[in-house]
Amino acid sequence: MLRVSAIALAVLAGFASLAASAAYPDRPMRYIVASAPGGGPDTSARVIMAELGRVISQQVIVDNRPGAGGSIGTDLIAKSTPDGYTMGHGNINTMAISRSVLSRLPYDPDRELQPVVQMYETPNLLAVTLGLPVKSVSELIDYARKHPGDLIYASTGNGSSVHVGMELFKLMTNTQMIHVPYKAATVAITDLASGRVQVMADNINSIGTHVKAGRLRGLAVTSGYRVPAFSELPTVIEAGLPGYAVTAWAGVIMPSGVPKPLVAQLNVHMNKALSSPTVKEKLAEQGCHVIGGTTEQYAEHIRREVARWADVVKKSGAKVD
Repeated sequence: MLRVSAIALAVLAGFASLAASAAYPDRPMRYIVASAPGGGPDTSARVIMAELGRVISQQVIVDNRPGAGGSIGTDLIAKSTPDGYTMGHGNINTMAISRSVLSRLPYDPDRELQPVVQMYETPNLLAVTLGLPVKSVSELIDYARKHPGDLIYASTGNGSSVHVGMELFKLMTNTQMIHVPYKAATVAITDLASGRVQVMADNINSIGTHVKAGRLRGLAVTSGYRVPAFSELPTVIEAGLPGYAVTAWAGVIMPSGVPKPLVAQLNVHMNKALSSPTVKEKLAEQGCHVIGGTTEQYAEHIRREVARWADVVKKSGAKVD
């Protein structure tokens, strides 16, 4: 009788879990972006979450929690109630690079967080202040070699793809530039436009509008392919630096305690939102390429990126400064 009762309870629990996932979500959700409003991660997230809200017929509230290179917001995601109603932005910085450049993270990306789906990838755009007498990647390299330590490059924080991407650039070109980290892309770009700093390779959806407006000079994109929104710009590889490619990426993450049926259901909803022509068009305008796919594919992508950037950090000596 005890065995029969145990089996019956297990079956009922299974049905309850399925019923819960079938109804999920049945109230508004929160999406935490671990960076400031107006930057690339924020603008792309708002496009996607607006579409997700239509897919699930629920409001998705975007909650900006910047600071500490994304650690504050990501820790908030990790420590949130694992009921499936709080999710957030897991990107190249918070899920991969930060492990290598920071001595300690307030969250454990492997034990406290779980991937849901990769949303997109976006190259960085290498740009310089208009007052710098360089008009190409090769000219930038030549100038940096002739003036070691004179150029200052900005980043959106220690451990960002903007930071280690430029450290990789320095490593591959045997150049010296000084790193100045900023708390927000908007502030860094303002200083770049004014000439306080001279170089930056920021996410294309943050810096691209300033290049188009003529406030900055774009030199190249850092992906292995040209970007339709900036088709006139070569890749860094085409511009004369073979093997150089940096592509930022972002996906949805949740606390590790969220039940797998809910994660699977959200993956389905997210893929539907990402397949929207409106989302694809708006993200393409920002220089982003929609990815989508399974939870397992996103998890494997994170594993590869962790290994890749750990190697770059070790070789370049990139650190929190």
